[in-house]
Order: sequence, then structure tokens, then C-alpha cells
Amino acid sequence: MSSKSRVCAFALLAFLAACAHVARSPHEPAPAVPATGPAYVADPGRDASTIAEMRAAPAPAIAELVAGKSQAADQSRLVAQGFVRIGTAHYRGGEAAAQGEALDQGKRVGAERILLYAAASAGAAPPAADEWIAAYFVRFKLPFGATFRDLKPDERAALGSAGGVEIGSVVGGTPASRANLIAGDYVTELDGKPVADRADFQERLKRSAGRTVTLTVVRNGESLQRAVRLGTLTANSTE
Repeated sequence: MSSKSRVCAFALLAFLAACAHVARSPHEPAPAVPATGPAYVADPGRDASTIAEMRAAPAPAIAELVAGKSQAADQSRLVAQGFVRIGTAHYRGGEAAAQGEALDQGKRVGAERILLYAAASAGAAPPAADEWIAAYFVRFKLPFGATFRDLKPDERAALGSAGGVEIGSVVGGTPASRANLIAGDYVTELDGKPVADRADFQERLKRSAGRTVTLTVVRNGESLQRAVRLGTLTANSTE
């Protein structure tokens, strides 16, 4: 083989090797792309249709956005004013960007008030740099005026009840407040009939709007009777 032929052969082999290398690269795993965007999580029972039915006023064009101080204290203060938290979201980036995204999300869910917290100050563990937590609130019309939850199995066993609910936050000036219901009360019966669970209690309150119902309440191991005059609404609320 002449020198010229050998040079051509080596060049051809080099070209084929380069092609083989390029052909293998598409099979290599692509680099991971970090997830971006807000992670909004609606609170239980706070779907769009429920919010639309229960809100006290139409959604504003722009929610009021304020810097939060303490999530627990802020929520207690807003609950006392008739606000209910409808969901939370997490954002990453500078404060101005987080505020813009929080307002956009607030418009999508019809929030009236948004509290924004730096994740580090809100107790997130471990917080990422420039991570923010937004809590979204809507003012509800409250013919009952208290939150409530399903009982845990050990609570039902202690009460000797197959069902019931525990009262959570009580809003001042509402039927629940005027009936002297307090956080931690267990409601086992409504008008003498056992309460099965949260959904059952909620539906029966809704059907009884505008009249007085009698709740059997267990407080500190003592059974009490509480008469609650429920409010009436054009758009019915069940809390």
C-alpha cells in the first residue's frame, strides 16, 4: 500500500470512530432539569366550588399581600376576623419575584389576603436559600363559626363513640361562639342523633341553617348540651 493510500485509510478509520462516538451519545442520560414553579396545596375541603359557595364577598381583582410574622399567630388573628385559610404555596427566588408569583396564584384561587413568609423564619427544615411560603385566606360567611375535624380512633375509643368531630378554631361573634363552644370540645350528637364524621356534621349543619340545633358536647370528660342558633346565608356556608 502506498503512503497516500495509508493516509487515506487512517483518515477513514478516524472518521468512522468519530461517528461511532457521536452515535453513542444520544443513549447517555440527559442531565436532570430542576423542578420550577410554585407548589400550591389546597387545604382539605377548600376546592374551588366550595370556596365559591362559602365566600362572603366576590373575589377581589388583587389580593392584599402582607409580610407574615408568625404563621400560628397570624392564622389565629385572621380566623377571629372570619378568614379561613384555603391553601399554601412555596416559591424560590428573590422576594420581589415571590411576591409576584404569590399574587398571580392568589388571583387564580380567589384569595383575599396573602401572607408571605421567608421559609427560614417560618420554621421550614431545611429551608433553601431564597425560599418563601405563602398562605392564602378568604373571608367566609359562617352560619356556624367554628372549624371541626374527624376524630382519631383513640379519641373515639376514649369517648365510647363510633363517630363525632372535634371543634377547632371558634370565630368570635358567631353562633358557635355565642353557644360557648370552645376548641377541643367533642361533638357526638346533633339533635339527639349520633354524628358520624366531619362530612355528616357539615351536611346536617347546612340542612339546619336558620334554626336552633342542640349539640351533645363532651368537654373534659363531662357531657354537655349546647343550643346553637345557626345563621342563614344566600350562599350557604357549613362552618
